[in-house]
Amino acid sequence: MKKFRKVLDGLTTSSPGGTIGSPSCGSAAGTPTSAPAPREIDIQETLISENFQLCKTVRHGFPYQPTALAFDPVQKLLAIGSRSGGIRILGRPGVDCYCQHESGAAVLQLQFLINEGALVTACADDTLHLWNLRQRRPAVLHSLKFNRERITFCHLPFQSKWLYVGTERGNTHIVNIESFILSGYVIMWNKAIELATKTHPGPVVHLSDSPKDEGKLLIGFESGTIVQWDLRAKKADFRIYYDEAIHSVSWHHEGKQFMCSHSDGSLTLWNLRNTTKPFQVTFPHGKIQKDGRKESCKPILKVEYKTSRNSEPFIIFSGGLSYDKAGRRPTLTIMHGKAITVLEMDYPIVEFLVLCETPYNNEVQDPYAVVVLLEKDLIVVDLTQSNFPVFENPYPMDVHESPVTCTAYFADCPPDIIPILYSIGAKHKKTGYSQKEWPISGGTWMLGSHTYPEIIITGHADGSIKFWDASAITLQMLYKLKTSKAFEKPKVGDGRAAELVEEDPFAVQMVSWCPQSRIFCVVGISAHIILYRFSKYDANTQIVSLEVRLQCEPEDVISPSENENNPCFTESGSHSPHHQQPVNAGNRTPEGNKDSTPCLKVKERMVRVPPGYQSELVIQLQWIDGEPPQQITSLDINSAYGLLAFGNCNGLAVVDYLQKTILLCMSTLDLYGATDPYQRLTRSPRRNRQSTSELCMRGLSNLYSDSKKRIRTSYQSLTELTDNQQSIDMERSKSPTSDHVNGHCTSPTSQSCSAGKPRIPMGPEGPRLTRRGPGRPPFRKAQSAACMEISLPVSHTEESRENSFSHSRSSSVSSIDRETKEAITTLQFGESFGRKTDALPTPCLWVGTSLGVALLIPMSIPTDQEERMDEPVAIGPSGGVLMLKGSVLRFGFLDCMGALIQSPYEVWRDLNAAEDPDRPRRRKLVHFSPSSSQDACGDGHLAVVCSERQAKVFLMPSQSCLFVHNITESSFVLRADIVSVYNSACLACFCANGHVMTLSLPSLRPLMDVNYLPLTDMRIARTFCFTNGGQALYLSSPTEIQRITYSQEMCDNLQEMLGELFTPIETPEAQNRGFLKGFFGGNAQTFDREELFGEASAGKASRSLAQHIPGQGGVEGMKVAATGVVGDLARARIALDERGQRLGELEDRTALMMTSAETFSKHAHELMLKCKDKKWYQF
Repeated sequence: MKKFRKVLDGLTTSSPGGTIGSPSCGSAAGTPTSAPAPREIDIQETLISENFQLCKTVRHGFPYQPTALAFDPVQKLLAIGSRSGGIRILGRPGVDCYCQHESGAAVLQLQFLINEGALVTACADDTLHLWNLRQRRPAVLHSLKFNRERITFCHLPFQSKWLYVGTERGNTHIVNIESFILSGYVIMWNKAIELATKTHPGPVVHLSDSPKDEGKLLIGFESGTIVQWDLRAKKADFRIYYDEAIHSVSWHHEGKQFMCSHSDGSLTLWNLRNTTKPFQVTFPHGKIQKDGRKESCKPILKVEYKTSRNSEPFIIFSGGLSYDKAGRRPTLTIMHGKAITVLEMDYPIVEFLVLCETPYNNEVQDPYAVVVLLEKDLIVVDLTQSNFPVFENPYPMDVHESPVTCTAYFADCPPDIIPILYSIGAKHKKTGYSQKEWPISGGTWMLGSHTYPEIIITGHADGSIKFWDASAITLQMLYKLKTSKAFEKPKVGDGRAAELVEEDPFAVQMVSWCPQSRIFCVVGISAHIILYRFSKYDANTQIVSLEVRLQCEPEDVISPSENENNPCFTESGSHSPHHQQPVNAGNRTPEGNKDSTPCLKVKERMVRVPPGYQSELVIQLQWIDGEPPQQITSLDINSAYGLLAFGNCNGLAVVDYLQKTILLCMSTLDLYGATDPYQRLTRSPRRNRQSTSELCMRGLSNLYSDSKKRIRTSYQSLTELTDNQQSIDMERSKSPTSDHVNGHCTSPTSQSCSAGKPRIPMGPEGPRLTRRGPGRPPFRKAQSAACMEISLPVSHTEESRENSFSHSRSSSVSSIDRETKEAITTLQFGESFGRKTDALPTPCLWVGTSLGVALLIPMSIPTDQEERMDEPVAIGPSGGVLMLKGSVLRFGFLDCMGALIQSPYEVWRDLNAAEDPDRPRRRKLVHFSPSSSQDACGDGHLAVVCSERQAKVFLMPSQSCLFVHNITESSFVLRADIVSVYNSACLACFCANGHVMTLSLPSLRPLMDVNYLPLTDMRIARTFCFTNGGQALYLSSPTEIQRITYSQEMCDNLQEMLGELFTPIETPEAQNRGFLKGFFGGNAQTFDREELFGEASAGKASRSLAQHIPGQGGVEGMKVAATGVVGDLARARIALDERGQRLGELEDRTALMMTSAETFSKHAHELMLKCKDKKWYQF
């Protein structure tokens, strides 16, 4: 605990962190005020570095680019491997574990040690890994790296400790699972095939032991050769040479037949009695053509042959469709008796597994489900019903149903919001699922004590919004909202409209949600904003539409009086916004037939809306001069004020959503008034629009295609403020180009916001330069919060534009590229002091820009409910101006005791509910005024302002800078949030160089700085967000959400919150086959693999063939091993050896006793014979 004491004198020259020559910590420019009386602020900060630790918690969503699948039939666990080296292990809901190979190599195959709590993975770098699953966070116990051969297939028999490994050279090696050391027993390919064979059989594609005899190993080679190898005799029992390549093999449980799938779309059934030719050859999807020939079919990649006790066998395979049926989706075929069912899938099939009741391969299998792993989905089919329904998936595998474009994370939500959203969303759930329980039910999970209501919101490219219950480190979808329903469907036409229809005009850029009032706001890619209210009742409603012309043309001379009202539009009526006419509506170009119209058409008719979130207001920016509107870069909504503010690189607009009127529409430059801290440069002539006319309607589809985009991260900020006024002007003149989030360039082209002719209106404020509105941005699918360059491989001219963009980022900015564009990067409503002279806090709007300027705009809002609906809201001229380095990212407010001040809000009320005449509905507002909590600093409060380079804490209303901290010099902050941790406030930042850091408030003392996540994709920058309670999330892949924590307490309690993967379950006993069946059917013979593969008989393998790598962590790994499966197996073996040794010693002692007894008996008998005929007196 540390105490900070500071005496304030109100002078800007003595403010720490003040920048000489700039009003960085001073008053509004040009209007010095009297300094307040000196006061002392005593702030007890409770947060210390020991409170913070960064670690991953859980990963949600579908594994990105899956490659392998495995199932433990006893533990009921499912494992999925991915191309990036990740493993997801799934059990019952709540049991969801993510592991990652350090090498990052793709997972080729997975093998469970059934009911042993262990997993073997084979990776593309030819390494085998043994994972211990008997702990909540699995760890690698052993690794075995093959040096000279490439791994192609693995097989681990049930209850065996010897793993068969097939290689690309056609050899089969055997690995001891306990020690992870190669056996000296090797099946060489040239011994497996006949010596007369001249060609190499190809890689090993299949290995399996015979259900009839474990000592017989079936080896399938890619070329079509199949060999059954007698492990005891070390020779081949039979060899099969087939013309078509083999993809998979599956045994009948009796071990007398097996089935193969081939590259020509055929299935062959082989009988061991006669292996010279297949017993049966079928083309399931190959029809006989008119000329008598079979039509060619695609390969059958995998087949499963499973017997059933009460019905015909199941033959399940993927692929095999005829080539002539173009456009057909991937299929899974189920052949049950004479019935053939073809299940079409939405995505290509990666792998499938048939789930059976027994783990023994020599018993009737009785399959009950099929797990189908698709490229972007996981499906489980119920085989016990004739219509083969699918199970309802309890995991959040559809996060990526439409590509995720933005995220929001809310912790400590009102406890009633989750049940309400769930009840509304449950009404729209799909039906037709299997009534049986989800078959993947392994592990144990219990609701921990460290849980609280959490909600994650995801916005998607198709305009949909999903609300997820993220409580207790699980994820379950609550409610889905489709924003496209507020608009008419785009009609396919000619020209630009036709191109727009093909893209994602409803893609979500950002969301703003007030959980208390349940007001929800969505910003879309087409420069539109939709305001939603929540209701538990359906209603007939008409959506109100407002159109905003957020651009001031240079030809329009705007007087100061006009600036205070509506400078960029005229409004015919507050309730008829459709008929607004811009001042300069006549300045349309012949090509701009979309001028003064929005990009989308709002439904004008009355619509029936279901319970849930119901659209009330749509705000759209207009096309101007043949150009689409600039995308919206910032948004804030306040339910207590009834106001909504948004901005882009042209300016700011404030909307009264209660009265459905536009209060303010002003360019960023006009916001300053007389307080503009910069000297504006003369603008260069406007560029030729020829190239942009091609770009503005460019498709957005390349954004989500990782194969078609290159991302280069730049750690140079676009807007770095310096003390030199000339450099300030030059930095000011740089163009943020067409896309702006937090003031960074994210456009794939070099097109900057267009320049216009300078105009100098003369008024009381004196001469000043204003500028033309936005340039010609191409439509794009998403907004990045990172300063990046994205090149789309479309044409040579596109590359040249990218190069010129890169050049414009350099220090040698040419004068023709200079712009005075200033984007609105963040907005925040709150109770504050708009001016230094204010005695009481009033509603204010804090505005942050891309040039590091924080503006305060005071407002006057009627307090009475009737007056609020009738009287206009007054917005005063700009008050204070605060300066920082880099684009402003976040505002926050503290009282003078250091406690976080929440924004005021309106308590939720259902406007569609039946009104009680005795109790009329009134607005109930909750305010958190800075003056109500303390008198320590004269009814003032602290304002925290964070930019991409530094953070500052100001005392309001004096606007004196108390603390300043330069967060980074070589990089820039992508995301910053003021969050509550351990009942205290702190500033959490995520930088482009991958550092996650926390700073104490208000002293800005560094508490944590961890180099966690290098920025490799703009997706991370777009989706990274912090929340209260020390949690954060980001999109780790296009299909997965990664949650992390930076709280030490949560890291300590994480083990308790995670589910247990391994549950002690007794292995089911093998069925007794009976004497006659065993005698005549050839019961499975006992097979001692230890005697055959052990070092005593097989010798040691070549050291150069494979390298053993111990598990991670040295002693820690040994401790893990001691508690893991290998330790258990080793201890069991030692116990057996000791028991055997003791039994041997007992046997030896018994033999000695028997020998001595026999000797004694012999001597006694001889003595008896000798003395038999003697008389008593002869002795």
